[in-house]
Amino acid sequence: MRLLTFRIDGRRTLGALRPDGNDEVVEIAGFAGMQELIDAGEEGLAAARSEIAASNGRSHRLQDLELLAPLDPPRGNVIAIGRNYQKHAEETARKEGREPNPPTIFTKAITSLTEPYADIAIDPSVSDKIDWEVELAVVIGRRGANIKVEHALDHVFGYTVLNDVTARDIQSGWGGQYFKGKSLDRSSPTGPWIVTPDELSDPQTINLTLRVNGAVKQDGNTRDMSYPVEAILEWASKGITRLPGSRIANGTPDGLGPGGTPHEVATQGSVTTRMGV
Repeated sequence: MRLLTFRIDGRRTLGALRPDGNDEVVEIAGFAGMQELIDAGEEGLAAARSEIAASNGRSHRLQDLELLAPLDPPRGNVIAIGRNYQKHAEETARKEGREPNPPTIFTKAITSLTEPYADIAIDPSVSDKIDWEVELAVVIGRRGANIKVEHALDHVFGYTVLNDVTARDIQSGWGGQYFKGKSLDRSSPTGPWIVTPDELSDPQTINLTLRVNGAVKQDGNTRDMSYPVEAILEWASKGITRLPGSRIANGTPDGLGPGGTPHEVATQGSVTTRMGV
């Protein structure tokens, strides 16, 4: 299923795209929102599938809807992974004149997340070095700590896309500020939907694309991750409980603004991200 949250007639509503690909969205009743559906586990997903198949709910054309972040807010800060694609690690290392480092783990504030097509406000008095990062994000479905790699994907509710917009000057300031540099208010669009594992069984086969004003800046595939999703889940849960509804962003491919020659930063215009499955 492709699950989404939208606003219509002034109300927030949970829905799903019909599987026939006709861009028709069916409302899913019985759940206050995405988090409640996640907490309901397999029984909740089965009820949602039955409702979609029965076609008893209200339906809408996708283009008529105001799409919201599919999970707003997630449960706890977003866990994020830096330098998890070899080419990205190499372009960062080149810029800094060193050898590539292993991936790093950090968090993003939930206040940084926004709607999938929301404008990203750029305030030069806060930062004038805003960069883009398209990433696969995993939504946790089952609570767990010290998750073993062979069971990691059993804890996944679904997958979505996230733009880990970053203020590079803040990130590198004050001795290194990953959290603050990646947590500016309403800076990271997410969605438009969460794809459940029944539709996406292998998270290492996903195309990730980012465009700025129509020009492709990032075009990668999750097969190029240095550490696959299950390895990230194992490490991110080591000694720390991952809660249903929490989110893990798994790193970005190469093609970042400051990594290029000449360096680029976003100043105005349109930035779009896409996850192809």
